[in-house]
This record gives sequence, C-alpha cells and structure tokens, in this order.
Amino acid sequence: MNNDPKNTTCFETSIDVNSDIELNTEIVVDIQSDSSEYFHPDTQDIKCWIELVLASTDNNHYQHVEVSLKVVGEKVGAELNQQYRSKKGPTNILSFPLDPPNNIPFAHLGDLVVCAPVVEAEASTQQKPLPHHWAHMIIHGLLHLLGFDHIDNQEADTMESLEIKILQQLGLPNPYTEISTQP
Repeated sequence: MNNDPKNTTCFETSIDVNSDIELNTEIVVDIQSDSSEYFHPDTQDIKCWIELVLASTDNNHYQHVEVSLKVVGEKVGAELNQQYRSKKGPTNILSFPLDPPNNIPFAHLGDLVVCAPVVEAEASTQQKPLPHHWAHMIIHGLLHLLGFDHIDNQEADTMESLEIKILQQLGLPNPYTEISTQP
C-alpha cells in the first residue's frame, strides 16, 4: 500500500496531492459482493480514494482506518433503501457512518452499500466510463461517512465541491457538468 499521498497512483494517473499533507494511515477495505457478475473497483483503487478523501477533508490524524463495502443487486438495494431511508426502489449508494470519537486514531468509518445495477445504469445514461462513476460514488459515500451531507443547498455545494476536487486529482472530469468519454 502506498501511504505517501504525494506519490499516489489511481487509474494510472499520477496524482500530486498537496505537499503539506502527511498521511501515514493504514487502510483496510473489506469488499463483499452478492454476485460475481457485478463490477466493482479493486481494493487498491478504493484505498487510494480513501487516502484522497481523508487528506482533502483534514482527516489525516487517523493511523488506521477501516471501511466495509457491500455490493448488492436491485432487490437488496431497494429493501435497504426502504428500510433506512423510507424511499421506494434502489439507490446508487447508501452510507452507514459509525461516528468514531475524534480523539481515537483508529477508526472503522462505517459501511457503504452500492447497488451495482443502479451505478451501471447511471454510468451508461450519463455516458461515463463505469470505473469513473464508481470512483465518484465511493468518494460521495466516504464523504457521508465523514459527516458531509447534501440536505440543504449550502451543504450540497460544500460536498459537491469536495467531490469535484478529489475527482480532479484523479484526472476525472466534474461529474455534475461534464460528460466523460474517457476509457
């Protein structure tokens, strides 16, 4: 694992993260999938995205971070969305933060549940490469785990700005305004 954010590589893109940031965090990602037919990013990409999110949100005090990712189909996605958000049908990502105390350097940030068919359909509709949309969804979910939200316009602007900044560090376009045709 690369713990130096100044020399991080994701999507085969070299990322020059702010040189003032020192991130020495051990990152553990547990991925579970309901089916082998669903695409999901590999653990190394997700660790890279976690590093960038932590560095971009001044959460570089952690020595050890864990995140669980569950990849589900539409049926389970719809059940969870109904149970936890009282909304009908599946959604792209659900975040379940664990809210660790700020003074503890070891944290399980929480769980992310991604409905793979929804993410695939959105990527197709938005004409984005599937791995790029996955990066956006995971980064979006990680920000939720760290307490960011988009309930009101000001919160949404803050969260979207962070997403755009982090995705740009990966060499990816603004997901809210640009259609990506990159491979």
